[in-house]
Amino acid sequence: MPSGLILENLCVGYDEADVLTGVSLAVRPGAITCILGANGAGKSTLIRAILALTPPRSGRVLYDGEEITGLPTHRIVSRGIACIPEGRKVFAKMTVRENLLIGAYSDRNAATEARLDGVFDTFPRLKERLDQLAGTMSGGEQAMLSIGRGLMAAPKLLIIDEPSLGLSPLFVKENFSVIRRINETGVTILLVEQNVKQTLAIAHHGYVLSQGRVAAAGDAATLRENAEVRAAYFGKS
Repeated sequence: MPSGLILENLCVGYDEADVLTGVSLAVRPGAITCILGANGAGKSTLIRAILALTPPRSGRVLYDGEEITGLPTHRIVSRGIACIPEGRKVFAKMTVRENLLIGAYSDRNAATEARLDGVFDTFPRLKERLDQLAGTMSGGEQAMLSIGRGLMAAPKLLIIDEPSLGLSPLFVKENFSVIRRINETGVTILLVEQNVKQTLAIAHHGYVLSQGRVAAAGDAATLRENAEVRAAYFGKS
């Protein structure tokens, strides 16, 4: 059985509406795999299905050779899968330190302080603002905090949903640079994005979702040259 994250013929929907139909893809260990698509393509539903927040109607989700379809979300997370949600979603009335420690809630141990130090190495600005309320930070700083909180879980697979959303071009560039550095430490990344140019600049391979189906797949260079991808996205992201 292959390792990594595997989705096999996944169908997911809400009430009577199908959102994903027959989606199959593979997230290879140690790589950055991207999921591209416009609003409404089914990207967020795909993440919810992986994390069992919206159970699939059919199909399977496998991780490191074992089926995780239908497992409770906390058991999926305990296998080393963490998610940085769209829109950052920091706890506004809690401090930076408190937000970060929540990321390690399922595995608080002697290594927690070392993880904090690792987050501060990546984001020195967070160390300067440990006692600041998260809600008073800028959007870019909240994005740093959200990524840092995800890293506190010491994930093997990190799912990142729309990290460029609502950020200035400078912070977008910085965030994607950080994502690349995180991957270089050995963390597998599933990057879900609309920003095609930035994403394909760091991804190893990826998939394009359109109307709930995989419309294109391949390594990053192949997707950059794909005529449909270029027509639909390049020049607009």
